[in-house]
Amino acid sequence: MTTTIPTPETDDPPADRIEPVTDDQAIDQSWESDTGATTAEYAITTLAACGFAALLVVILKSEPIKELVTGVISSALGLGA
Repeated sequence: MTTTIPTPETDDPPADRIEPVTDDQAIDQSWESDTGATTAEYAITTLAACGFAALLVVILKSEPIKELVTGVISSALGLGA
């Protein structure tokens, strides 16, 4: 059994030569459509940090970890045997 995928339709490249942009304002305008990307990156990073913090809370609330941390702190402060 053979399957063939039809060739996707593509547009021809523009016939006119694209001139380089020498105007700084035109260059700045070309970047304006990307302004929301930074906000989205901050949102994803914040979400990841919250998830990591929640995971740490779950881990640190477990009894063996509480005992381990308490023992380390007690030893560091000279309160341990």
